Amino acid sequence: MKKNPFPASDLDRRYLWEMLVNRDIKAFVSQDWSMVQDDFIAEGFMGIDAGKQDNVDKWALKYPSLESYKTEWLSQAEEFAKMDLVEDKEDAFHRVTILQDIEIQGNFALLHKKFFGPMQKKDGGEIETDWQTLYRCKKVGNEWKIVGFTGYMPLIPKSADTAKDIGKFLPKNASQHKTAGPYAPVLEVNPGKLVVISGQASIDREGNVIGETIEEQTAYTLDNCALQLATAGCTFQDVFKVNVYIKDLKEWPRFNTVYKNYFTEPKPVRTAVESGLLMTLRVEVEMWAVKK
Repeated sequence: MKKNPFPASDLDRRYLWEMLVNRDIKAFVSQDWSMVQDDFIAEGFMGIDAGKQDNVDKWALKYPSLESYKTEWLSQAEEFAKMDLVEDKEDAFHRVTILQDIEIQGNFALLHKKFFGPMQKKDGGEIETDWQTLYRCKKVGNEWKIVGFTGYMPLIPKSADTAKDIGKFLPKNASQHKTAGPYAPVLEVNPGKLVVISGQASIDREGNVIGETIEEQTAYTLDNCALQLATAGCTFQDVFKVNVYIKDLKEWPRFNTVYKNYFTEPKPVRTAVESGLLMTLRVEVEMWAVKK
């Protein structure tokens, strides 16, 4: 989600989101460390690399200093710059980045930043981003600074299905009309465990509606879907059925512009209906997933 989801009255969380989402993405895509160098406290900085492993004994102190982290950050940014993506790189990062949980006690904060879903490459490949990072921050004066983090913790348990073991398939002779949207007409589902999530909307943990436009609400809604799926060890790749309830079907093309980037082929089958929704919600999404 590109727009800051926290209200104007929540200055601290708005500042932290801007620092660790918007500014961080812009700097990384631009390979410009100077954009974020003042967001850190060098003294006592420590970065832990979980290596996407559940076993904490295998987590390593990979960045014992801010300088060591800067070196790795620049190296990864350079490698990322060489990749050709289907969508704009900043847009891709915003789509897979979820930062909703920020705990603040006094002048200290703990941020749960999650990365969910693939970035599509022009050569047909994917960049998987299913992990999470815990950032530790401290307020100095009127500004928040990063004092350390634990990164690359697995978001999906390793026992969960992977992209190589998906329980859904597009039948060989399946077809649909030329004007069809980003969905499959039919999927064959292997026998296994079903995971069903209730309708999700653009609502934060406090029950507040986030976003005013259909694009903003769609992005936040799909982020909430991702978080629910992850608790059951599923990703969007495991989803085979989507039901969409939209307040105004005139906004359907705008909804699809956001939605289509969250799924790889074969996309889930889908049904959409115009429906009255609570509060100022513009869309609600329900998903069914399968795991062996």
